[in-house]
Amino acid sequence: MAPYPQGPPAGRRASKRSKLRVGTFIEPSTGERSRRTFTLRLPLRRRSVQAALNGNGTSSNTAILPVFSNQQSISERSHAAAHNLRAGVVRGFQWLNSPTGRGVLKCTLAYTIASLATFLAPISDFLGKPDGKHVVATITVYFHPARSAGSMIEAILIAIVAVAYAQVVSILSMCTSVLFGGVWGNPALAHTLVLVVFIGGGFGFIGWLKQTMNNPLVNVGSTLASLAIIGVVTKETAVLTSVFSNQKIIQILKMLAMGITTTTVVNLLVWRVSAVHLLRQSMTKTSTALGDMLAMITHGFLSGAEDELLSKEFNAASAAYQSAYPQLTKNLREAKFERYFLGQEKIYQLDRAVVKSMETLAQSIGGLRSAANTQFALLKESFEQADQPPLSPRMQRAASTILKSGKDRSLVLQAIREASDEGDDDDDRAPPESDTRRSGVSTVPSFRNSGEIFELFIALLGPSMKSLAYTLSEVLRDPPFGSAPNYEIMINDQFRQSLTDALGLFNDARAKALQELYQYLERDRTRSEQIQADFEEVAAACGHFSFSLQSFAEEMQKYLDVLDDLKHESQFKRRSWHWLVWWRSKHHHSRFFPVLPYNQVPEEQEGLIKPIKKTAIPKGIPDSMVQRRDTYNWEAAKNQSSRVVATLSQKLLRLMRRLARDDVRFGLKVGIGAVLWAMLAFIPQTRDVYQHWRGEWGFLSFMIVCSMTVGAANTTGWARFLGTMIGAGAAYVNWNVTQGNALGLIVLGWLMAFWSFWMMIARGQAPLGRITLLAYNVSTLYAYSLSQKVDDDDDDEGGMHPIIGEIVWHRFIAVTAGILWGLIVCRLIWPISARKKFQQGLSMLYLQMGLIWKRGPLAILLRSDCSRSYLKSGEMTALKKYAARLDALRASAASEFELRGPFPAAQAGRLMQCANRLLDAFYAMSLVTQRRGHLTEGERALLLYTAEERKALCDRICHVFQVLASSLMLEYPLTDAIPSVLGQRDKLLAKIFRFRKEHMPCRTLRDINMDRDRDPSPSPVTVAERANSYVTAATSFGQGADGSWNNSLRGSIDSLEESSSSSSSNIININNNNNNNNPLAHVTVEERDYALLYAYALVTGQVAEELSEVAREIEGLFGVLDKESILLQ
Repeated sequence: MAPYPQGPPAGRRASKRSKLRVGTFIEPSTGERSRRTFTLRLPLRRRSVQAALNGNGTSSNTAILPVFSNQQSISERSHAAAHNLRAGVVRGFQWLNSPTGRGVLKCTLAYTIASLATFLAPISDFLGKPDGKHVVATITVYFHPARSAGSMIEAILIAIVAVAYAQVVSILSMCTSVLFGGVWGNPALAHTLVLVVFIGGGFGFIGWLKQTMNNPLVNVGSTLASLAIIGVVTKETAVLTSVFSNQKIIQILKMLAMGITTTTVVNLLVWRVSAVHLLRQSMTKTSTALGDMLAMITHGFLSGAEDELLSKEFNAASAAYQSAYPQLTKNLREAKFERYFLGQEKIYQLDRAVVKSMETLAQSIGGLRSAANTQFALLKESFEQADQPPLSPRMQRAASTILKSGKDRSLVLQAIREASDEGDDDDDRAPPESDTRRSGVSTVPSFRNSGEIFELFIALLGPSMKSLAYTLSEVLRDPPFGSAPNYEIMINDQFRQSLTDALGLFNDARAKALQELYQYLERDRTRSEQIQADFEEVAAACGHFSFSLQSFAEEMQKYLDVLDDLKHESQFKRRSWHWLVWWRSKHHHSRFFPVLPYNQVPEEQEGLIKPIKKTAIPKGIPDSMVQRRDTYNWEAAKNQSSRVVATLSQKLLRLMRRLARDDVRFGLKVGIGAVLWAMLAFIPQTRDVYQHWRGEWGFLSFMIVCSMTVGAANTTGWARFLGTMIGAGAAYVNWNVTQGNALGLIVLGWLMAFWSFWMMIARGQAPLGRITLLAYNVSTLYAYSLSQKVDDDDDDEGGMHPIIGEIVWHRFIAVTAGILWGLIVCRLIWPISARKKFQQGLSMLYLQMGLIWKRGPLAILLRSDCSRSYLKSGEMTALKKYAARLDALRASAASEFELRGPFPAAQAGRLMQCANRLLDAFYAMSLVTQRRGHLTEGERALLLYTAEERKALCDRICHVFQVLASSLMLEYPLTDAIPSVLGQRDKLLAKIFRFRKEHMPCRTLRDINMDRDRDPSPSPVTVAERANSYVTAATSFGQGADGSWNNSLRGSIDSLEESSSSSSSNIININNNNNNNNPLAHVTVEERDYALLYAYALVTGQVAEELSEVAREIEGLFGVLDKESILLQ
């Protein structure tokens, strides 16, 4: 949709009346009520300009000047070059003092200290004679100190478990070799057992654990354990010769302890970073981003301009939230270790509650945006109708006393035109509130389209809506925590009361505005059905948004309550370590941790939602479907097969299904690949080749490259190959430059480490930077170790006079071979394609949404008496997490190569955007239904009257979801006869129209004649024409007559056309028809009772629009089947 123009046409000063009147708002920090002019946009603009200046840092002292301009003299160029040099130095020091620069310096320092274990003779002698002392520096690369204290605690725990596991496997494998090979004299059996049990089983368990945990630190710990096991089992000769020797085991244990101690000391003593402080920083960033988005969405709704939500400012605020939220969850996890270590369990529970409240606020922001999109769709329809000729001369001559009309009307709502500053002159102020209401209601203006009705609605409710949004956004923008280094909670105690007062003002104003509008509707009996339909949709859209804003304010109250509890608990800091008694029951812990507002689950919904695991990869086809596939053949042939055979077959199949799980298959293929590679070290004919080409480094590369999906393996393999080339080249150059001098190698190693950690931390290319430094480390430090008379069979690499070329070449070949072997195993043995996982996962997401909608958002209100929502507790959070994991799979799928062509990343991204917008619409519908205390008599009558049509509409939406999901799953093209939501929605709207007619007040022939006197040029309108004009005004989305998807609604109401020949007596008194047979005929229905159904119809229109967009994307991918397609070949 093209963006609407801002403001009135050029050269014409906007009318004072077009400005939104001044409303009473609450100043959040003081609780003071004020009526001064304010704007939602100005504070954001000021902050964006300030942030841009701070981010660029382009002051006069650090700005870069042009040097090679043709218009500059030699002296000017020299001055510019000198200035740029000074500016570069200043910027460099500023960066080094930043958190990122400090992290790089910490990592470089830890690596340099750890490398001294190779260069300093006392430390080298402490580690013993065997080579491999570079492992100390290797540990500081994997467990680098550029992390928070909480993450360091987690890394230490994982490292301890990894070292213990490696020691157990190494000792048991050596004992097995000694027992079977030395004592019983069967070395072949001993080697076979070591290969199958300790290599296959040990490394297979590591692979299973990596996939199950899906934690970066667990992956690092797995690599550390693999390194230790490989060094003992395959490299050393003790296991091969069936001799027990603890020399290498003790050396590895010393190196691991030394490396972990080094990185821990640097982490805690040099510029220590607290995860709690990082958590509070990310909380502040997230809160500010939510406040900015709330202000802009509300401003866009009030102005009717969709380009507000398409602006750079809104995209920047949305991007800020998208980047802050992952950091928020990451910091929360790391802060948990700090809190538990310090005995602050209760504070962590409250931190977690704050994060959950922010998640709920973010979901409410999505619901607000969905409600605003509904208004934009209605305005677009209104503007299209505004270009058409008026329906009657009276409508053409009518002039609104509030709103602009005719040629001067802008395509933007003119009810609000915010002042550019809070200090406008009195001349520009809006009229008093009472004057506006008198002019807007008492004169009873006539409107030509829904845009003008929007203006009237916003003229009445807009000030209160804007005031509440201002209070909410300012509360969110105010930092809840103080500045560094303590980040104490600075939440204003007045915020809670201010928000309560602002919400009370808004609720009162909304009730009064709705009452005035409905009273106005009752006084004006002459409006046509089209205007009546427009009004109802406008009222529903505005009510929908205002109710969503009210729900957001109520969630904000919970957010402030949790912050207040966190402030109170932080002041006392009562310590406890109940987590140490982890074997106690859950009831025991609940005595110490009371239920928080965001942990409460209704009793009837407990156990209904199985939350998505944090580490789970979308499985695709669920277990229930797979189980049905496996059993339907036996059930169909129940009388034709043996019961014993059927039972045994099903049990065997269930066992095979468990073994065929992704995590089990991944562990098995890692174990198989490890056995096939390690057997080269045990076979006498290949043992020399394995040792000569340093097969242990290829083994380690295989373990690193093996990833869950083929795409992830490709990405890791390429990064390791490129990093090995860079690291090996740097090692060759540095060794030749220094000629093996220790001091020179330390200095050059520091520079190499600085660049590698800069790539890892500052540039975010962790695999490349890590592997580069490891390749340099394993070549340079190993070469220096050889020169110091270590015990190693190193004659092929120069011995005490290392040949650096041979060393680098052997490592490069070994690493490259290991990468290729890892890619082969991931591709040929039970390959797990990220493409297929994404395709199946997206299909299941669409199918799940269809099943959720089939529950009936409104039907459940009748069944539960407004006590339940169609979205179960925790369901939206689970859906959002599932969608986020699909996005991660989409990124991995882009790295997968297939002969069919590259992965359609752009189309997949648009499909995910549609899915996220659908989730927003689902949540917006839940906001409409979940907080209704009870149904009025009229609402209940409407729901009962339209039950059949609503059920059919829900079934149709579910059907379309299933069709689209099936097409994605099977990669089949769609037909040009996709079931349309349009027809069913038309029937629902027509049914509402008939209900309205049946419950209209009795009108006599005299009333009709008086109405005709008011309009001198009436035209006969049939019942069908009136209904068609009504459903035309309503916004709907579906397929047109030509089969193409469009946004217009031209419903077919042939059933009403048959009633157009009814007698005039039916028009004179509609309520007399079938009163005896219709139990709902005497129900009193007010105009506001229709708002619930119209809001449902509007959200249904949004869902249908997104479904049409998904259909277009699928058609672009797989094509369309028409009636001439030939399929039987």
